[in-house]
Amino acid sequence: MRTFRISSIVAVSLAWGFLSSCERDRKTPKQEERTVEAPSSTVAPTIDDRPVIVTFGDSLTAGVAGRSYPENLQDLLDQGGFRYRVDNQGVSGDTTTDGLARIDNVIAEHPQLVLLEFGGNDGLRGVPVSATEKNLEEMIRRLQQNSIPVVLLGITLPPNYGPDYVKPFTAMFPKLAQEHHLKFMPFLLVHVYQDPTLMRPDGIHPNGEGNKIVARDVFALIKPNLTRAKQK
Repeated sequence: MRTFRISSIVAVSLAWGFLSSCERDRKTPKQEERTVEAPSSTVAPTIDDRPVIVTFGDSLTAGVAGRSYPENLQDLLDQGGFRYRVDNQGVSGDTTTDGLARIDNVIAEHPQLVLLEFGGNDGLRGVPVSATEKNLEEMIRRLQQNSIPVVLLGITLPPNYGPDYVKPFTAMFPKLAQEHHLKFMPFLLVHVYQDPTLMRPDGIHPNGEGNKIVARDVFALIKPNLTRAKQK
């Protein structure tokens, strides 16, 4: 299976200085000195033409403590000689419904790859699994229709939500990956969620150190499908 940014009001006062001298002896007035300002040079903005990887999701993608996993992923790409720009389109609190409403923003970037991570907030709110799956599937379908590769990043829920909800919720991700031929990760936080030193006190979000590990896991998943920058 092929499972992968003030406004200030600046008050400017321009003052004209005028100097005159009155002497007993009439003298020829000095010619006014003129200052010629050099023309300002306009510097063209630098265009970042690197292929884009969009990380698309909720707070697990946006990051809530320290550097986000997408920021760490950018470091790993740079260090590995992979010429890509990571565009973090994670929004804290988003559900799959919110994600579907934002999918056109992702498509507009014409990304080389989308890392799709949604579902956690649906689960915490008790949204029916069928509704969550339908939204995820529609996002995947829209991306694939635009020839954009998708990597699905799964999530699970605490066991106190009950097996009748958690089991189908967790199974939703491999099911979607299989049906749509996606590279996927069953659980994004698999190597951090059990270590309190890598998680925030809420037990839901990784801290800065935890996000480094998440980034490494994601990087390992997508690395085979990336192209290194050509040596100059």
